[in-house]
Amino acid sequence: MTDIEITQTAPATPATQTPEPAPSADNGIPDDSPVVTVYSVFGMNCGHCSNAVTRELSAIHGVTGVTVDLGAKKVTVGSTRPLSEDEVRAAVDEAGYELG
Repeated sequence: MTDIEITQTAPATPATQTPEPAPSADNGIPDDSPVVTVYSVFGMNCGHCSNAVTRELSAIHGVTGVTVDLGAKKVTVGSTRPLSEDEVRAAVDEAGYELG
């Protein structure tokens, strides 16, 4: 007679489902964003400024997260691909601010 050991495992996730990346607790950029870039943005000084820049940058294809540091005048962008300076500049301009 053969001993058989039965173990219970969690069901596999179907191949058609892709889980959303969990945001990082530190900066709002998902931990698995392959590209993280910091930009200087001038003219921001309030929550409205931060929201406008975040909204415009988040609309760029491939952006996974945006964090604004008003005091440092810096914006951190996580993305699935390298972003061209032109597309980042256009988004920041659209928000009403200046890429440094």
